[in-house]
Amino acid sequence: VQLVESGGDLVQAGESLRLSCAASGFTFDTYDIGWFRQAPGREREGVSYISESDHIKFYADSVKGRFAISSEMAKNTVYLQMNDLKPEDTAVYFCAAARSPLDNGVRSSEYEFWGHGTQVTVSS
Repeated sequence: VQLVESGGDLVQAGESLRLSCAASGFTFDTYDIGWFRQAPGREREGVSYISESDHIKFYADSVKGRFAISSEMAKNTVYLQMNDLKPEDTAVYFCAAARSPLDNGVRSSEYEFWGHGTQVTVSS
C-alpha cells in the first residue's frame, strides 16, 4: 500500500490549491481516505475524509465551506480542493487510508497507512 501526496505550494492568502493523493495497493471501495495537516508545534489535525462505500464527505469546522474533497476512482486518486486559503492553513498536509467503515474519521489513530506529506504555505 502506498500513498503519495502532491500539489503543495507557496501561495498568497485568498488563493487556491488542489492537493492530490495517489493511492496504490488498495481500492476506495474498501478503504476510506482522510486528509490531515500538521503545523509546526501543533498536533496533527483531521481536515476532511471521504468514504465511497458509505457515501460520506466530512469537513472540519475550520475548513468547511472552503475545502472540498473528491475522488477519481479510475485514477485511484483523492483530491482536496482548497479555496480562499488563509495563513492559518499553513501546514504539512498528509493523506491517510483506513479500512471502511470509519468510526470517527478525523482521529489519526484510525488510519493504517500514511503518505509522506506535502507542504502548503499561505502568506498574508
